[in-house]
Amino acid sequence: QVQLVESGGGLVQAGGSLRLSCVASGSIRSINAMGWYRQAPGKQRELVGTITSDGSTNYADSVKGRFTISRDNAKNTVYLRMNSLNPEDTDVYYCFANIAMVDNTRVFTYWGQGTQVTVSS
Repeated sequence: QVQLVESGGGLVQAGGSLRLSCVASGSIRSINAMGWYRQAPGKQRELVGTITSDGSTNYADSVKGRFTISRDNAKNTVYLRMNSLNPEDTDVYYCFANIAMVDNTRVFTYWGQGTQVTVSS
């Protein structure tokens, strides 16, 4: 089974930076788009950004210019570099990946377990 494991969350001060990592493992045939969502209680789930298999990215207006998504295809890993963090960025961040397994060409979306990012003022 495919598993996505996130790391890198934590507590930072406003204006600081943090990098999240998400590693996919399992019997993977191929990985298409990857990306990040974030969500907090009382808030709608927000798509932070996505990255295609060839590296094309897009971002939500709320993070554009501050966050950068990248990926390492050899490591089945997607990253989220967050700069100029503010308290409004405090959320649980979830990575996702659209993956086909080796025994099935059908693509499914898989999710990381979530990692808490807390930004203090």
